[in-house]
Amino acid sequence: MNNMQIHFTAASKRFNKEWIFSNLDYSFISGQHYALIGNNGSGKSTLLQIIAGYIGLTKGQINWVNTAGENIDSSNIFQHISIAAPYLELVEEFTALEQIAFHQQFKPLQNGLSPIELLEKIGLSNAANKQIRNFSSGMKQRLKLALAIFDQAPILLLDEPCSNLDQEGIQTYHQLMQAYAMHKLIIVASNDPQEYKFCSQQVSLSEFKK
Repeated sequence: MNNMQIHFTAASKRFNKEWIFSNLDYSFISGQHYALIGNNGSGKSTLLQIIAGYIGLTKGQINWVNTAGENIDSSNIFQHISIAAPYLELVEEFTALEQIAFHQQFKPLQNGLSPIELLEKIGLSNAANKQIRNFSSGMKQRLKLALAIFDQAPILLLDEPCSNLDQEGIQTYHQLMQAYAMHKLIIVASNDPQEYKFCSQQVSLSEFKK
């Protein structure tokens, strides 16, 4: 697995006339775990989407750098990143197994993990052949998290990862993170400390507001 670093230089993002954040100079280092915190509207989700290559900066620069010190082009960064977020949807017509098989066409699972083993680890093996449209919101969130955590990508982005999870689901989330994700560069966008309690670094985006 390639180690990755992410470097922001004077990074700023504006929607219409409002600056979401400005002049962000920060580096996210391989193997470290970061929490993006800040008031609603401070840009936590926006920053994750910029890191994932979904949207661009208004001003400034972002560089994704691999182990060899080479910059990764934004068009290829998806190969190095996995993400779970409320605004990313699963394919409702798929069964759980079909969703995993679809995901594997683009990104392999860690350690040769089989789809049914993945579902067993998140307590959904009994729903393997059930259409996702019939899943509860908590079941969908478990599957989203599993697809991101068990991905081989070296960067893991999580936006409000415990959304719709009950206490058992939250416990499963932390167990999976400890067992399968601690070697990754992890960035969690959240204002709930229980979602990022394993993160040693905190970045307050409210400090980068114009």
